[in-house]
Amino acid sequence: MMNAPLKVAKTLSFDSSKPVAIPPMPDYNGRLLAYTSMAVILATCIYQSVVPKELYWLLAGCIIWPHVVHFLSRRTLLRKSARIRHKMLMLDSTFAGVLVGFLGLVAIPSTAVVITVMFSCLMVGGVRLWVTGTLLMATTTVLSSAFLGTAESLHTPLLTSIVSVAASGVYICITAFYSHQQARSLMQAKTQIQNQREQSIALSHKLSKYLSPQVWQSIFTGERDVRLETQRKKLAIFFSDIKGFTELSEEMEPEALTELLNHYFNEMSEVALKYGGTIDKFVGDSIMVFFGDPTSRGAREDAFSCVSMAIEMRKHMKIMRQKWRSQGIKTPLEIRMGISMGYTTVGNFGAENRMDYTIIGKEVNLASRLESLAEPGEILISYETFSLIKDKIMCRDKGEITVKGFVRPVPIYEVVDFRRDMGPNRSFMEHEHSGFAMYLDSDKITEKERTSILAALEDAADRLRQEEL
Repeated sequence: MMNAPLKVAKTLSFDSSKPVAIPPMPDYNGRLLAYTSMAVILATCIYQSVVPKELYWLLAGCIIWPHVVHFLSRRTLLRKSARIRHKMLMLDSTFAGVLVGFLGLVAIPSTAVVITVMFSCLMVGGVRLWVTGTLLMATTTVLSSAFLGTAESLHTPLLTSIVSVAASGVYICITAFYSHQQARSLMQAKTQIQNQREQSIALSHKLSKYLSPQVWQSIFTGERDVRLETQRKKLAIFFSDIKGFTELSEEMEPEALTELLNHYFNEMSEVALKYGGTIDKFVGDSIMVFFGDPTSRGAREDAFSCVSMAIEMRKHMKIMRQKWRSQGIKTPLEIRMGISMGYTTVGNFGAENRMDYTIIGKEVNLASRLESLAEPGEILISYETFSLIKDKIMCRDKGEITVKGFVRPVPIYEVVDFRRDMGPNRSFMEHEHSGFAMYLDSDKITEKERTSILAALEDAADRLRQEEL
């Protein structure tokens, strides 16, 4: 008579070594079990003359009806109904109400039937279906009782009472057992899914180390397909390397050199990500970054972010150089940078089983050439880059150069600094000599740090004055 509490796939296998078995009770089995218990109750009532013997046809109906419902819900157009289970349960509630009417409202058998129906409605459809099914069953019970009348005595013989309670209890216990098994299996599945989710997250974070965060994010959110695909976009391209690194590599042990290089890349990468740059690759001591893909804020903002990143890298290099000097590295390492702006081809290059997300084009070659021409501590930019950032950043004309792939000579400019950081009100100051180095960015200093810095500067000034005397 009743549907199974929850029908799910028989097996959810997330780990082939530990399959999660979920034993559902199919609708057909649940309904067959319920109608069998009702048939037993009705047969006992007929046997003890609680109801007329002419109700053998109703007994046959209890046995045949589950098979009829199974045929209607699986072999006819009704199978296309999304709520076929609930509709069939409403038919079951109607049938139960008619049965209670034929039982003449005899107390124990009628109560057993009602409890069976209410339990099934609650298990299958929750409170809403339970209320609907109960109201429908009560209505049909009242109508059938009004038409058929009630039994002469509402008291039930002992054997009929025992069988009714036992039949209803067996149905409820078996259904509850299957529900418990399903709940336990679903909890195991939930735990296994959670474990796999945590493993997937951990693995994705490990894999993300091999991709720029923007690219990794677009792949794992489904915004970008992993396939050989490219497109034309206007990007700001940045190249940098360390002047003096070759000489340093001859002086230092490989382990110490590796540690220094990794520290440099880590610091520069944080600056690049701060400004939204897509880190393309590390080659030797060189870094390649571009702005404008996978996300872009417009050519002007991309160019400004790229140049701003370069200026901060140059400032940050001074701090790192002071730290390296304190560690015994005397070679004066300097960063040099080149930036160009223009249309490039960006996307996945390579083979189906091994791809590289990168960019190609003459603007990439120009940025690389500008980087190789730059002096230590210098940032060279192309004319198009200059035209987009000149209102915010002071630049100096450096003439023209000839670059392969460009028909005409290319005007280039040197980045001086942010216009806001120039003049008497500038926030950034630096001073460096043998035995002395100072780097000051007043915008980043808190009030508490200001007091400590002033005290240190006063002590240093007193020391220098004493040595003069």
